[in-house]
Amino acid sequence: MDFSVLALRSAIASGSLTSEALVRECLARIRRLNPVVNAFSQVFEEEALEEARACDREAAQGHLRGPLHGIPMGVKDLFFVADRLCQRGSAAYKNFAPKATAPIVQRMIDAGSIMIGKTTTTEMGWSGSGHSEFYGPTRNPWNPELTSGGSSSGSGAALAARMVPFTLGSDGGGSVRIPAAFCGVFAMKGTLGRVPTWPWSATEMLSHAGPMSVSAKDSALLFNIAKGPDPRDHQALPDDGADYTDPRPIRALRVGFTPSLFGFAVVPDVDRVIREAVATLSGALDLDIRPVLLDWQDPIRIFETLWVAGRGVAYGAEADLSAFGSGFRGLVEASTRYDLADYLSAAKARADFAGSVHALFEDIDLLLLPTVPVEPFAADREAPEGFSSPSEVLAWTGWTPFTYPFNLSGNPAASLPAGLTVNGLPVGLQVVGRRHADALVMAFCQRAEDHLFHNKLPPLVVAGDKAGRGTASNPTAEISSWNSTGEHS
Repeated sequence: MDFSVLALRSAIASGSLTSEALVRECLARIRRLNPVVNAFSQVFEEEALEEARACDREAAQGHLRGPLHGIPMGVKDLFFVADRLCQRGSAAYKNFAPKATAPIVQRMIDAGSIMIGKTTTTEMGWSGSGHSEFYGPTRNPWNPELTSGGSSSGSGAALAARMVPFTLGSDGGGSVRIPAAFCGVFAMKGTLGRVPTWPWSATEMLSHAGPMSVSAKDSALLFNIAKGPDPRDHQALPDDGADYTDPRPIRALRVGFTPSLFGFAVVPDVDRVIREAVATLSGALDLDIRPVLLDWQDPIRIFETLWVAGRGVAYGAEADLSAFGSGFRGLVEASTRYDLADYLSAAKARADFAGSVHALFEDIDLLLLPTVPVEPFAADREAPEGFSSPSEVLAWTGWTPFTYPFNLSGNPAASLPAGLTVNGLPVGLQVVGRRHADALVMAFCQRAEDHLFHNKLPPLVVAGDKAGRGTASNPTAEISSWNSTGEHS
């Protein structure tokens, strides 16, 4: 079954699919697969069904709420939703329910989407793995023994398992791109400020919010809805006026490729998949993709100072840190080693590093490189065996050296499914553009995905679909009778 947002939108608008049928299908998949992958921490079954019935009544009267009318979503459990628990992956917030809703969530709801549940995250979004002391590990639908990646762990796993058509995630150092790469789905963090973030984050100069989806084409629609200013976010950019779903010419693009950054070793089979994907795109899109040599220095010390010291500002005053898990507690405790001079020096160094990144895009339009240099690893680990980090506190940065640099620079960066390793695991191709060129990155990814990995399903999902079709575990004969064009088959 096609879980494309665009296909579902067409089917609901045409009347060939009801929102209730779609929500029931999502709930059936969550019941069947969530015990395996642990992607959802909360599921709002009755509320979602009630909202779906309301959407169907309105559609029957010729009224659609917006472009996402009746389409379910999963929301990362770092985003505030009024009067809903926001546990943030932490026992310290297990009973916390905010009184207001984050801008990105509200925009999806206003566009007609139905929040079906909250997805898992590492504690306060601090780590790049899917390991959580509060929820337990979130597992990869391609191999449940392995991690989904993080910190938008559940958002990536829920998509790969086709539990929902789209999810919302956040990215302060790679947190939508890492799980997208490991789970074989699409995610983009926009230019810093493209999608407003709220409430305030101690790492606001690194933090991005954005949708995650099965395809870039779906994300193009979702970004149209998510982007634009909000008075609560002082970094939010004016709407760029671009329609991200509108195809634009890409043949004259100057595209650069680097197989690594900072001399980091890439697992050979990941390197093979990336190089094959780049060669495929060069031919299929008639592009001259040229290697680039980058003399950037690894900005890990800059990132560590801003990341760790910022968390200290936000949470170091907590009277009792014992409610936090050991990993996040250690991060907060480590923040005391930094003083104001360290923080300001890191801020200046960040500006210098960002300048070197921006200078690159005077000569090229897009940069291609691996999203992550490793395959997914054991679900209960913070890092794969054999990978150490220069950071004593942030072990996950040892295997994510290609994502956090673009949080420091604020450039738009997407992870596009590139192919599978010999172990049957997804590999992500990262596509980076100059600041404010979000629409160009999205246009390239929409063209590129048709020639790569697009729409392959994890064995877990394929087996479940075959077993569930036409049975009690798949209660919606209606939903299985239409094809990806939204027409009955």
